[in-house]
Amino acid sequence: MELLIKGARVVDWSQDFYGDVYIKDGIIDEIGKDIKKDCKIINGQGKVLMPAFIDLHVHFREPGFTYKEDIESGSRAAVRGGYTAVNLMANTNPVCSNMEIINGVLTKGREVNLVDIHQVASITKDFDGKTISHIDSLDDRVRIISEDGKEVMNSNIMLNAMLKAKAKNITVMCHCENDELIEENTRLAENTMTWRNVTLAKYTGCPVHIAHVSTKEAMEYIIEGKKTGHKITCEVTPHHIALTDEVNYRVNPPIRKKEDVKFLIDCIKEGLIDTISTDHAPHTLEDKLKGAPGISGIETSFSICYTKLVREEGLSLNKLSELMSKNPSGIMGMNKGEIKIGLEGDVVLVDIEKQCEIEVEKFMSKGRNTPFSGMKFYGEILKTIKSGRIVYDNVEEEQK
Repeated sequence: MELLIKGARVVDWSQDFYGDVYIKDGIIDEIGKDIKKDCKIINGQGKVLMPAFIDLHVHFREPGFTYKEDIESGSRAAVRGGYTAVNLMANTNPVCSNMEIINGVLTKGREVNLVDIHQVASITKDFDGKTISHIDSLDDRVRIISEDGKEVMNSNIMLNAMLKAKAKNITVMCHCENDELIEENTRLAENTMTWRNVTLAKYTGCPVHIAHVSTKEAMEYIIEGKKTGHKITCEVTPHHIALTDEVNYRVNPPIRKKEDVKFLIDCIKEGLIDTISTDHAPHTLEDKLKGAPGISGIETSFSICYTKLVREEGLSLNKLSELMSKNPSGIMGMNKGEIKIGLEGDVVLVDIEKQCEIEVEKFMSKGRNTPFSGMKFYGEILKTIKSGRIVYDNVEEEQK
């Protein structure tokens, strides 16, 4: 299989030039100008070619909640958003606590064959908050464990889980929320649990990734941990940097104050935040009306982040690529995230000059839950390419 993209503006974390990219047998084989090949050619003139995006924080709801989303619908949503790799959370039914369940998810992902799927395992068995013996039986396909959707409240259990994870070279992803304080003050709940998890990461030396940071104080704890040289990474979501608490929309953690949003954006500019992850959490309309927290965000992430961070805040497109492709690839140990000879041919062609309205009726996801419906943002995904194969084509979709 061969594919040549010609005349595009080629942008990743370290380069920005006009030229051609040739993909052969799924791998980036040649980069330059005036490349000539007898193969399928995509005209990239006037468009931007970037590494496809990688999402460290996604809920595809399978097994158990496929009425909200399944691996096929989630994968189609991912490629429509420019993503070719996703990291699925373990809060399914049954919970992803053993390799049998995980194998089922990975097998289904290969059958759908649109994106690379990694399945997270739970920190405690079946989210019981206390049993961690199952971590010993996880094989090397599991790179991250997380209790996302809740937190391991017992600090001794979390300490020992981190020690087990460190021994197996597994990253612990933390959903920082103190259940004992959540009803009293969501901000305090996030801040205190962030401090605890950063402290345990420093003590154990375990690689720790802090999910969906939303407050200034939580970010300050993370910065302190990073500056002392510990293996701590963190993410923010598009909705936590594009919205403020003036918007009444339920996500977890909540949309925060203007001061928090500004601080997080400043931290992005300073290189203190590692990744942008969507926390794609699709729900039915009925569940959302009942108060289920979450946003269907994987199809809108790039345009929101490009508009907010690059066009409005002056962030470079290189830095956005680092946040959405290179850094998550590094955390996951993937051979992608850059446009570089020898890496996987996962790229996305975008039109950064086109402004589009978010139309939920066009979503590939089963979840239509988003506060961004009807809003306009710049940056349209034109084609998503996985290992040199076009897995999403905006023109074909428009013609359907």
